[in-house]
Amino acid sequence: MKFQSKLLLFGSLLVLWMLTVAIRANAQTGISPTAIQRVGQSGWQFLKINGDPRQAAMGGTFMVTDQPNANAVFGNPAILAKLDRYDIQFNSTNWLADTKYFSFALAKGFPRIGTFAVSMASLDYGDIAETVYAPLQGGGAYPLVTGNTFTAGDLAAGISYAKIITDKLSIGGNVRYLREVIAGTGMTNWSIDFSTLYSTDVKNLRIAITARNFGPDAHLVGYSEELQSEPVDIKMPLEFRGGLAYDLLDGAEGAHRLTTVLEGKLPSDGPEKIHFGTEYQYRNLISVRGGYRFNYDEEGLTLGVGLHFPIGATQCDLNYGYLDYGALTHVNMFSFGLAL
Repeated sequence: MKFQSKLLLFGSLLVLWMLTVAIRANAQTGISPTAIQRVGQSGWQFLKINGDPRQAAMGGTFMVTDQPNANAVFGNPAILAKLDRYDIQFNSTNWLADTKYFSFALAKGFPRIGTFAVSMASLDYGDIAETVYAPLQGGGAYPLVTGNTFTAGDLAAGISYAKIITDKLSIGGNVRYLREVIAGTGMTNWSIDFSTLYSTDVKNLRIAITARNFGPDAHLVGYSEELQSEPVDIKMPLEFRGGLAYDLLDGAEGAHRLTTVLEGKLPSDGPEKIHFGTEYQYRNLISVRGGYRFNYDEEGLTLGVGLHFPIGATQCDLNYGYLDYGALTHVNMFSFGLAL
């Protein structure tokens, strides 16, 4: 009876949350309003990439709390509060269009003080062929590849802090320095993230809220004499997330753990989105993950596996993630971590 009550509570919370998202997305009053899409209204798009294969493989959800590691800085930094020693993570991703994404995080927990972390993420676009418009006889122009190349890159470097407030509530945040460069022209900015994690007594039901990428508008260039125009404001890609995580099997009485996660995402430059993920662990050694991302144009299925094993007193992690991007093919993600 006790288990049934807990399951009923979880189901009620889950249904209520899903109904809230559905009502927000579909509610109409009187005459149907014109659909307005916010796509393309912000820059710094590389901040949407999460290089952690574990989070990515679980449908891009951020609520990964079992064996928390330093990669929490790229999703929900409040999870860092559960770390009690040094943890270092290296992530590598073969991103879309032959670009390379790399991220790194180092975290250390201190009793009664909290957890501190440093992180870095970069997106390398490689060499890009220079193309210009060449004039045609009689008017008009055509694209001409000059034979020259240029490059572009994005960088985010930050510090993070998280602390356990009560035995159930943790808070965390990031402050990051940002830089984007293309063909020798660049801009810098800064951003702040906030997050909370609340653990209940209901089958380890967890509730999280995150707010990411707060920062000022930026300008790639100043006033243009050639174009006689003022610089265009480049806005930050703000996003808010709320999610639930629930352990269907908690591993306390056996070798098996099964976790499900459901998150809603409200971005400032697009429609609402839903992320669903699940992870099965066997004896805290092998993990199999899967998920799906809803209301995206091309993003959908996610899959992944992980190994967690000791070498002496050091705990090691190997993780792989596969992300389906439809017409854009797929993405492969890898990570290696050490808990010292």
